[in-house]
This record gives sequence, structure tokens and C-alpha cells, in this order.
Amino acid sequence: MIELIRDHQLNLMLLLCGACAVLILLIYHTRFLPENRKRILIFMEVMAFLLLWFDRLAYLYAGDTGETGGFMVRLSNFIVFFLTPGMAFGLSLYLADWLKNEGKMKTIPKRMTFSIVVTILGMILAVVAAFTNLYYYFDESNLYHRGSGFLIAYIIPVLVPLIQFTVVIQYRKIFSKLVYASLILYIFVPVICGIIQIFTYGISIVNMSMVAVSVSLYVFTYLDINNTVEHAHKIERENMESEKQRMRRLFDQTATAFVSAVEKKDDYTKGNALRVAEYARRIAALAGKEEEECEKIYYAALLHDVGIIGIPDNVIKNEYDPKKWDRDLMKQKPVIGKEILSCISEYPYLSVGAEFSHERYDGTGYPNGLKGEEIPEIARIIAVADAYVTMTTKKRFREARPDFIAREKLVKGAGEAFDPKFANLMIKIIDRDNREETENLKSELEQELLCEEYRSKITAGIPIDSNITRVTFDCECQTDGEHPFSAPSLILFDSYDRRVHRDEKSIEANGYLEYGEVWFYENNITTAARKIEATRFEKIHHGGTKYEILMGRFEDHLKLKMTSPEYEKEIIVALEGSAKSSYLALTGENCRIKNITVTQTEETVRENDIPRIANEVSYLGRMESDIENIQVDRTRSSHTKGVELTHHLKLMFHTMSLPGAYMVWNCPYIVLFSSEDGTVYGKDYREYALIKLYGENEGAEEYAGNTMTMKKKADFSGWDDWKNRNKKGFECEITFVRKGGHIVIRSENLGIEIENVTEITEIPDKVYVALTGDQVALTDIRVKRGKGEK
Repeated sequence: MIELIRDHQLNLMLLLCGACAVLILLIYHTRFLPENRKRILIFMEVMAFLLLWFDRLAYLYAGDTGETGGFMVRLSNFIVFFLTPGMAFGLSLYLADWLKNEGKMKTIPKRMTFSIVVTILGMILAVVAAFTNLYYYFDESNLYHRGSGFLIAYIIPVLVPLIQFTVVIQYRKIFSKLVYASLILYIFVPVICGIIQIFTYGISIVNMSMVAVSVSLYVFTYLDINNTVEHAHKIERENMESEKQRMRRLFDQTATAFVSAVEKKDDYTKGNALRVAEYARRIAALAGKEEEECEKIYYAALLHDVGIIGIPDNVIKNEYDPKKWDRDLMKQKPVIGKEILSCISEYPYLSVGAEFSHERYDGTGYPNGLKGEEIPEIARIIAVADAYVTMTTKKRFREARPDFIAREKLVKGAGEAFDPKFANLMIKIIDRDNREETENLKSELEQELLCEEYRSKITAGIPIDSNITRVTFDCECQTDGEHPFSAPSLILFDSYDRRVHRDEKSIEANGYLEYGEVWFYENNITTAARKIEATRFEKIHHGGTKYEILMGRFEDHLKLKMTSPEYEKEIIVALEGSAKSSYLALTGENCRIKNITVTQTEETVRENDIPRIANEVSYLGRMESDIENIQVDRTRSSHTKGVELTHHLKLMFHTMSLPGAYMVWNCPYIVLFSSEDGTVYGKDYREYALIKLYGENEGAEEYAGNTMTMKKKADFSGWDDWKNRNKKGFECEITFVRKGGHIVIRSENLGIEIENVTEITEIPDKVYVALTGDQVALTDIRVKRGKGEK
């Protein structure tokens, strides 16, 4: 390696000199360095350039006995020996600048002062050596030789860096990692090379190493500047983002406060704007909007109804008949809202939401009668969210409508009042929320009741289904002279919100139906159930306060096994049909019910576990064809067997909604699936589509993508007539066309034309079709395949 450097050192020197010259220009144009540090770095790079340039000249003119050669050799060697301690002097200045600025030191350590003085002394000695041959001398051939004091020249370049190193170590926390690394290199590389230089003649590895580490000092400093600038930019961005968030919070608080003030005009609208905003944001998110767009929609929805502030109170608070409202005056609400929000010019979408959210998709809305996609998208989203919140909020003239009523209104209004895309997304949100609410209700059952008057306190309903459920509780009597009777009791019922209701409005709003009341002694009261019969009753006198109920259901029959400290009792309840749900609620009179627990056992109710006490309610009294008739009492409670779909397939059948059905979705459904045995929910079951004949696809998107199109034909006579004709029954026809994983399903019934295109992601060996529904009887099911298909 030494010989290689020796052979090419002149070229290496020239290369390093060029690098120094370039760095001088770069440092000069660097904008992010403190001026004093920039001057020091330029000074160090100039010294490094001169040191190596003249060292190279010393080699070039060595042995030249001419006048120029003699002069250049002496000048060059003088400058080399003069600038060697000068490089250490430059580093001392550089360190002192760091200590004063980044270290915030008013005075630098005495060691630094000492090192500066020593390097100056070293430069003075170089001048003396030039005239006394202390470090070097030249022979008659103008060749360089080391002098008797040559080693003295290397004392200062070795001693001073060691002093500088102690300073760097002591104050290393003020240096970044990159600068710290560059200083270590600057200090020790020349020292190591200096030791080598003592034993190596005719090669300037010390000087070349000094120049190399000078170059590295700038490179590392530049990288450190980049890191510093990047960090500063990051802080600036964080500050800007923090300020943005602060402004957003301020805007949110201001908007919310403004809306709260507006809602004080009508107690029945309190909190509505916030709900509309939340639902609008969820619709936008489901539609695939970016977060920023969702935020815009949120605030536009939050403020969409501010125009009500300009409507007189006597119009808003009409206490008698909503038909007497001044509708023309109410139609000014979006116009007033637009005028108010147009002042917020930075957010023009706010006024758009206020002005157009009362337009209808079919063009019958106000104030401008816009139609379809003429209505801004943001307003179409708000209209759906607003309609849902309005329907599910209590008004002066009615109770809050339950979710299933609002859901049906959205189904009916899709393509008429509402953009069908956003109406369907709202329906998905309703279904998701209802599933979560059902789960939450399981954990919200009261743990303790203090019942004074009979039914003064009642728990939420506990579902009675095909899984056997155990309910246990303790009951303490709370009797006195005035109230000698004390006992717990059970209420059997159905209700959309799983609660017992008493007043007519809430009974109607929640579809409340009470089957009967049951006590732990002999008494039972039958209300809407067809029959309640005690099949076993025994006195046992166990004592204590523990009560237990084991309950289950098969189709339209319930069975309860009840145990109290005094009696054991079994009852069977025949419901009016299988379509309704069934719940059990705990209540009592003059007693404290506590420690209520509900446990799902691993047992299920089988067909013969509950003896029938009333005839089965069946609507299958029609002919049976290719596939067995089915009666679907509750949503997807039964399915036909699967029919394999190869290429072309047509299903024809008679459908009739059950007597208790009154919703749009009480109709036939089509299931597209695969499973090992060709049955719904069979082994390796995968569902690709669930198509409802009114034009909704509720299938999961885990295994397939679906595109649904629903059109109302000229002969469509309205949804109420559609439901009535479903009740009377009609002939239905569905066609299927399959090409690999591409399946098209078409149906046109009662003026509703649907087409669903399914794209299966992983094509199975066999794809099946089955029929199901909700509160519907499907009979005379015929299968017709394409020519040549079996």
C-alpha cells in the first residue's frame, strides 16, 4: 500500500487539491451555516489546499538545481511546515466556535486557549526552521533532507489534537453524531499517519491525510446541516399541523356552538345536527372518500340546517297539526342557510350543503327542483343522513320511528327521494349498527331490580331461541303490613327494542306484542300467545332465595323450566306463528331481584323436545314440484336445497308473504354460494351474493364483488301495492347465466327489474343457487336448465 501511494501520490495530491477547491466554492455558497463557522471552514480548506499544493510542488522541483527550482523547493517546504500546525490551529478555531454557539459558553476552556497558542508557536518555529535548518536542509543537488530537529515539527501536530480530543470528549453532547465522527477522524487520522510518517521517507501521507479529513469535515458538516434543516422543517411542519389542528378545533367548537344555539329554537332538534354530521361522514367513508373530503362533508352536514334560525318560532313550534305549517316559509330555510354560510368564503362547500340538501333525487325537492346528479354530491349524502336522523328522532306529533321503519323508507326512497348509491350505504350502516346494538344489549342487562308496585321495574328482554339459555337470580321479599304479597314474575313478549312498553305510542312504534305473564307458582296470564300450558308443577320447599329458568324455542313453541325455593314448574307457550321473536323479562312486586346472570348452554332445542300444544301454522298448502316447498318464518330461518349452476338456469316458483309480514323485505331472497355438500351453511361454505327481490344485495364482499342495478318499470304501482300483491301471492321467475366466475342474475317481478353481476374471486368447483327470504312461503318451485344441461 505504501509503495502504491508513493507511485501515485502526485496524482492523489492533485485530486485532493481539486476537491478542496470545489469545497471552498460550496462552503461559500452554503446558506445554512453561521457566518463565522463558514469563514473558519473556508480558512481550513484554503490551508488544506495550499498545504497539499505546495507539498506537491516540493516533489516536482526536488533535484532542480536551477534558480526557480531552488526557490520553489525552499518556499514549498516552508509553507508545508508552516501550515501543518496551521491545520491544528484551524480545528481549534472550529471547536471554539461550536463551544460558544451550540455550547452557549461565554469563555472557552483554557485547554483550547493553550492549543491555539501552541499552534501559533508551531508556525513561528516553522519560520525559524526555514533559516536554521532545524527541521530540514538541502544538498547541492537541491534535494530535501531531514534536519536534526525534524521530530520537533511533529510534536505540536500530535500534542494539540490530543488536547482537542479531551475537549471533544468532555463536551460531546453538544456535537451531533455526524460532527462528532468527523472530529474524531480529523484528530486521529493525521496523528496515526504522522507516526507512520516518522518511519517512512519520501511520502507525504500526513499532509494528504490532513487534506482528506478536511474534506470529510465539510462533508459531515453538510450532512449535519441537512439533518438540522430537515429536523427544522419537521418541527415547522409539526407546528403548522398543530396550528392547523388548533384552527380545526376552534372551527369545530365554533360551528358546534353555533349549531347548539340554533337548535335551541326547537327542543326536538337538539343534537340532530351532530348525528346528521356523523352519519354523513360514515356514508362518505363507505363511499371511498378521502379523509379530507369526509371532513368537509361532516361540517357541511353539521351546518346544513342553520337556515332555521330565520324561520319564525310560531312556525317551528306549531303545537297542533303539522299540516298547518307554513310550508312556503319552511322552504326558505335552505335559502337562508345559503345566505348565512356564503359569508364563509374559505369553505364554499358549507353553503352548498345548506342550499341543496332538501333537493330530491327525482326533482321534486326545493328550492331549485334539481334532479339526479344535478344535485351536488355533498348535498345528496347529507339528504340521506338527514332523512334517517329525522325519522328516528321524536317529534311533537309522533314518537321516534324504529330503525326498521327508517330502513324501509330508505329502501322505498332510493332513486326517488334519495341517491340510490348513498341510500344503500346508509342501509348498510343501519344493519351494522343494529348488529352491534344487539351485541351490546347482551351486556346491558340489569343486574338488580327493586320492584315495589307490580311491573314498576322491568329488565331488558332476554332472547329465547333454539339455544337453551339459563337465567338465575336471587329474590328477596320486601313486604310489610300494607304490602303482604311479594313475588318475582316473567313477561314473555316481542319488541323491536327488546323492552316492555305500556303506552300506545311506544307500543305502536316498537311493534310491542305481549304473549303473556308467568309466575313461579301456579298462575299464568295468556295475552297474545295462542296458548300457555303448565305441563308440570311440584312443591319442593328447598328454601333460600335462588331462582332458575331454563328456556328454549323450536319454531312457534317455547318451553320454560322454572325453579324457585318452593316450586318446580314447566310451561309450554304456543305463539301465533314462527315469524315473531320472543323475549323474557324479569319483574315482580315488593321484591328485590339481584345477582341476575344469563348463560348460554351448549345444548339446542330439537324438533321433539317441545310437545305441541297447538297446531303448526303452515302456509305451504300448494303443490310441490322439483324442490321441496319452504316456509321462511324469520330472516333466512330456512333455505331450499342448493341447485348447481353450470351455465344457464331458470327458477320459477310461487311466493306469498306471511300474514304478519308488512315490510318491503318480507319477500324471497336468492343465495349464490358454494359448499362441499351443496347446502347453505354446509362445510367450506362461501357466500357470493344475497339478492332480495325488491332490489338489494346484502351479500358479503369477502369472496366476490357484486354490482346491483334496480329499475322501476312503467307498471310499478308503488311499494304499498307491491307489498299487498306479495301478501296475495304471485308467480316469480329468476334467470341465471354463468361463465366461469362471472354470474348474471335477472328478475322482473311486479314492476321491479333487477340485474346483479357477481364476479367470484376464487372460482370453486361448483356454484349453487338456493331460495330463502323473510316471512314468506315459497311453493311450486320449478327448475329449468339450458339445452343439454342436466
